[in-house]
Amino acid sequence: MACAIWEFFGYRTDDLSNDALSAANTRQCPIIGETCEKSFNDGVISGVCSLKPVTSGPVICCPIRMYADEYAVLQDVSVGAFGAEYRLVPGIEALDVAKANNEPCVAVFGKRWGGELRLPQKSGRGGYFVDWVLAKLDAEGELEEFVAVEVQTVDTTGTYRNGYEALMHERRTVKTTAGLNWENVSKRILPQLIYKGQVLQRESLCKKGLFFVCPHPVYERIMNRLGGQEGLIRYSLQPASVTFLIYDHDRNKPSVDGQLVPLKQTVSHSTTVYKLQEAFNNVTLPEENVYMAAILKALGKGASCG
Repeated sequence: MACAIWEFFGYRTDDLSNDALSAANTRQCPIIGETCEKSFNDGVISGVCSLKPVTSGPVICCPIRMYADEYAVLQDVSVGAFGAEYRLVPGIEALDVAKANNEPCVAVFGKRWGGELRLPQKSGRGGYFVDWVLAKLDAEGELEEFVAVEVQTVDTTGTYRNGYEALMHERRTVKTTAGLNWENVSKRILPQLIYKGQVLQRESLCKKGLFFVCPHPVYERIMNRLGGQEGLIRYSLQPASVTFLIYDHDRNKPSVDGQLVPLKQTVSHSTTVYKLQEAFNNVTLPEENVYMAAILKALGKGASCG
């Protein structure tokens, strides 16, 4: 399905403010205050945060877009997991901060905060990274508990290079051949969530399990694959928890040039990794003999076996 670029270097493509134009001209991501990390195969920085399919609203396709408002999503996870708004501190600084201030804080391990932590695979070779680990320290710097956080958006297919060129040279939005790789949601995201959730359940200090953050359209696709949210019975937070924290553009608020479109939390739902695995394995099969019917149709025999 053809898509148009909807957010470009952080701002709406119809935003002609100095801030929006400057971000594009300097290739800066306004969320992290650094050069944008997304690029084409030839190394040209693309600056694409979200795409808008022809028949639906915009969909965030860059994970960094989820970290707007100074990583507000991490504070949301921290409050949900630890029950209070503790100070978030880069992991390598957290011990000193807790002791110096004689108060609890949350050590954050993740890109730009203290390095990602790897989960080992069963074979002992390689392993999965979790995007974030939030570790609560007490006033003396002792580790009390931690949670893991995964942040996913959606990969793209095709190319939006023509859309990039039109925006860079004319600030004009055009249709592209880019699409959204929804198939990858169930092929990659769900198996990783199940694996990581099971590993984390065995951690004595991981008392609230795994938090999964994604855009609302991605969540809808996941729920469609799993047969609906109602099949994922809600449970209180526990070591086997998988908590979905879902966000979307808040398009009910007026657009303001020179400002990023705000994000709003749309869903907070906690289930268990076992309910997630059960739903993932509960595949809905088509009617019997669909292959035979397809062969007969291709042979020009219709639905008859004669």
